[in-house]
Amino acid sequence: MTAKMPAPVVLDGRVVRLEPLTLGHVPDLYAAGRDDAEVWRFSPRLFPAAEEGMHRHVAGLLARPLTTQFAVILKETGRAIGSTAYWDVAGFDESVEVGSTWYARAHWRTGVNTDCKILLLDHAFALGFNRVVLRTDIRNLRSQAAIERIGGVREGVLRRQLRRPDGTWRDSPLYSVLDDEWPAHRARLEGRFAALLSSGGTGS
Repeated sequence: MTAKMPAPVVLDGRVVRLEPLTLGHVPDLYAAGRDDAEVWRFSPRLFPAAEEGMHRHVAGLLARPLTTQFAVILKETGRAIGSTAYWDVAGFDESVEVGSTWYARAHWRTGVNTDCKILLLDHAFALGFNRVVLRTDIRNLRSQAAIERIGGVREGVLRRQLRRPDGTWRDSPLYSVLDDEWPAHRARLEGRFAALLSSGGTGS
């Protein structure tokens, strides 16, 4: 079990700001994720098809113990475009998980995910965690590639780890980044991110 979960805090990046998730973010989040089932295709939760559904989704996240939930704010607009979180990791000392991450599809491959992960991993390792864990659905090849791009090492697959909303079992590839591995990965990501921003191109 994680000895002490990170406290809610604002993390300021280049293109996004992470701030503690509240029910006040619901309208923005519903606008970001509505009418796009692809955003929720691999989520272990049901697609929030109405704003009340997004309200229930956010309320459920906030009620979960041993998590620190964030809204992902696009700095250019000041609007929430997704959410992410730290989770407790049972069975591993001094480890924390980054998960429950989603973004509006317009912000896929725009640098948002790279900026978020730099903020979250920087903060976790600065707090003294030695290991950051990431998991995803085995069918979600896009997410697995994104985790590998930030330096995640695949440790194995948790078989039948979660029930999907349709009742099928989800196998979950398990990745990690260690504190002493992160500086090299961070330097590589920063280089790619700087080039992305200067060119106005797209990225992960």
